[in-house]
Amino acid sequence: MTTIPERDVERVDEHGRVDLTDRSAVSDSRFANAELLPTRLAERKWTTYNYAALWMGMAHNIPSYLLASGLVALGMDWLQAFLTITLANLIVLVPLLLNSHAGTKYGIPFPVFARAYYGLRGANLAALLRAFIACGWFGIQTWVGGQAIYVIVGTLAGDGWLKAAPIGGHAWTMWLSFAVFWLAQMVLIWRGIEGLRRFENWAAPLVTVAFLGLMVWIVAQIGGFGPIFTQPSKLGWGAGFWAVFAPSLMGMIAFWATLSLNMPDFTRFAGNQRRQLLGQVYGLPTTMAFISMISIVVTSGTIVLYGAAIWDPVEVASRFTSPVAVVIGLVMAVLATMSCNVAANVVSPSYDFSNALPRWLNFRTAGLTTGVIGILIQPWRLVSDPHTYIFTWLGFYGGVLASVAGVLIAGYWVIGHRRIDLVDLYRPEGRYWFTAGWNWRAVAATVVGALVAVGGAYSAPGTGPFPADGLIPVFKPLYDYSWVVGLIVGFVVYLVLSRAPARTHG
Repeated sequence: MTTIPERDVERVDEHGRVDLTDRSAVSDSRFANAELLPTRLAERKWTTYNYAALWMGMAHNIPSYLLASGLVALGMDWLQAFLTITLANLIVLVPLLLNSHAGTKYGIPFPVFARAYYGLRGANLAALLRAFIACGWFGIQTWVGGQAIYVIVGTLAGDGWLKAAPIGGHAWTMWLSFAVFWLAQMVLIWRGIEGLRRFENWAAPLVTVAFLGLMVWIVAQIGGFGPIFTQPSKLGWGAGFWAVFAPSLMGMIAFWATLSLNMPDFTRFAGNQRRQLLGQVYGLPTTMAFISMISIVVTSGTIVLYGAAIWDPVEVASRFTSPVAVVIGLVMAVLATMSCNVAANVVSPSYDFSNALPRWLNFRTAGLTTGVIGILIQPWRLVSDPHTYIFTWLGFYGGVLASVAGVLIAGYWVIGHRRIDLVDLYRPEGRYWFTAGWNWRAVAATVVGALVAVGGAYSAPGTGPFPADGLIPVFKPLYDYSWVVGLIVGFVVYLVLSRAPARTHG
């Protein structure tokens, strides 16, 4: 590999990727461990297919399916739901690709990238915000995967399993299924990032086939696509639709708001910028369009078959007349959920928790921490209905994380011109120490952006935890646009505050 010397401890290869040649310069830092140091150039070998397969694995899962089915359950027709989700994924692709660049160029994970703008200690604010949300997602996915196992075993074992004595509102066998699925994921994360890459490569195509099979079954049951595509929208195209569209679009964007921050956790392994960019462009919009269309067709089909929208694919699969079909379908659902959950919701918080306590937590032990917190969040409450799932859970955290994304994009692309001093990301005496390890400008921009975006959080009576007039009534009109508001306000406030004379960026 031809390299060009940049400074004594750094080198740049022909693809513009930077690495440390002398790791001893930071190896004794309390802000470094093996997972947080830049990925070595020889280890950056992920291809376009690896990234496309990663997105197939992350997007083809039951919570992704629930996005579209939830919109149909809320009254949208197939076209409204499809356009809402497709538009959302094209929008979120922009900040996702912008933040991916630093991971590929410098080989660093998201929490280390954030140090350049929040400070060596302040980066924990951004990282832990993202990490705790990932824990919530991990819990949701694990609960859904546990449901699939519960139905699989129940199909084979009968009512003794399905109607077991209840504990906390659910059969004890459901809790057992939840625990089994949790343990299986911990085993996978213990194998490390390369084990995950291999799992994604073979699991993603199988999952795609499974969802296609579900769609074929429902279409066969109702005699073709006609009954689905002729169903009218319960919302129409007037004020009723637009009142639901705006918060739904924000919720759809927020679904990947976490990855729009921490994609450097994966692009740090890319062979070059082109590979990760093309892999993600091929992977995210296409796979989300695919899964949303399947979800729309199946959910709309359940309206024809059963007279009501069944938004949970596990329940739909449980209605198959053939036990073999039930088992095959739900085994694929288990693979889909594990594929997404470990990649999207364990890898990144593992880095985030490790960043907070680099001497105490490594990738594996931080992954276990994520798993435990994911249980404590009580995920079964978050997926209880589409209002809670889309408007409360997705809408609120999307606005918060968007303000962090605004800071990172402003810092890396506008202020820093894509230049970062690798060594100083790990040294308290370096340029990213700011004031006692914190950059108040980034913190202030994040707080202001989040406050404006979600300060007006509200719920319709009886559908959520927020007051009908909003937490802060003056901000209520902005909550329906929470993600866009958080991104813009965080971006602008950080740029304005950074005009103050201070040498803060490379």
